[in-house]
Amino acid sequence: MAALTVPVLALLALLGPGPGPAAAAAPLVIWHGMGDSCCNPVSMGYIQKLVEKKIPGIYVLSLKIGSNMIQDMENSFFMNVNDQVREVCSQLATDPHLQGGYNAMGFSQGGQFLRAVAQRCPAPPMLNLISIGGQHQGVYGFPRCPGESSHVCDWIRKTLDLGAYSKAVQEHLVQAEYWHDPLKEEDYRRNSIFLADINQERGINETYKKNLMALKKFVMVKFLNDTMVDPPISEWFGFYKSGQAKETIPLQETSLYKEDRLGLQEMDRAGKLVFLGVKGDHLHFSEEWFDSTILPFL
Repeated sequence: MAALTVPVLALLALLGPGPGPAAAAAPLVIWHGMGDSCCNPVSMGYIQKLVEKKIPGIYVLSLKIGSNMIQDMENSFFMNVNDQVREVCSQLATDPHLQGGYNAMGFSQGGQFLRAVAQRCPAPPMLNLISIGGQHQGVYGFPRCPGESSHVCDWIRKTLDLGAYSKAVQEHLVQAEYWHDPLKEEDYRRNSIFLADINQERGINETYKKNLMALKKFVMVKFLNDTMVDPPISEWFGFYKSGQAKETIPLQETSLYKEDRLGLQEMDRAGKLVFLGVKGDHLHFSEEWFDSTILPFL
C-alpha cells in the first residue's frame, strides 16, 4: 500500500478523527416464565445464545431466582412475587454491567414481573421493556401449564378455584398473585397482593406511574393462537369486561387506560406503546420472527 502524501495527511488532520467504533448495545435482562429456568438450553439458554450471536459483545443477564436451576423453576410457582421482584431489583442494582441502563425482555409471567421492576426500581434505568406473552391484566383461567402431566398443574387449578384470594394462597402461589376474577372485582382489588398493586387498583402511586412512563418503548407481544393464557388479550393489556367472563375489551376501553392510572394513555399518544401479534400458541415463534421483529428494539 502506498504511503499517504503530505497533502492528504494535512487534510486528514483538518477533518479530525473518524467516527470510531459503533456504540455498544445496551445490556439485556431476561426473565423466564412459569415452570422454566434461567438457563434451560431449549428456552432461555437458547434465547441468550441467539441474542449474543446476533449482537456481538452484548451483555445478557438471564435472571435466576434461587441458587440453582431447580430452585429457580420451583420459585416460578411458589415464591411470593413481591419477594422475587425485590430480589431482582437487588441483583440489578449491584451488577456493574447495568448501571448505565438496560433493556428488559420478559417471557410469559416474566413480562408482568419485569414491569413491576420498572415501576418499583428505577435504578438502574430500564430503557425498553419487551413483554413476550406477558399477562398484564392477569388471567382468569388456567387451561394448561408447562408439564401438563405433572400433578403440580392440577393442584394449582384446584387451589385457584377454591381460594385464589385467601391470604395463604396469595403469599405462596405465584399464579394466584396475578389471578384476576372479573366476577369478583372487589375481592381482587382488596386481596391481590401483586397485580392489583402494580395496576393501581387500590389508589394511585405516582412513583409507579412516573417510572413506567420513563420507558422509551413498552413492547407487548400477543400470541394469536394462544391456548395457555385466558384471556389472551391480557397480553396486550386488555381483559374481560367487568362482571362477566365472555366479552373482552382492549386496553383503550379499560378504566385503567381511561383514567390513565399508569400513564399508558399518555405513553400511547407519545408512540411508546407497541402492540405486536405473532401467529402461534403461547411462546411459539420462529427464530426469523425474533430476528426481524424483536432484535431491532435491542
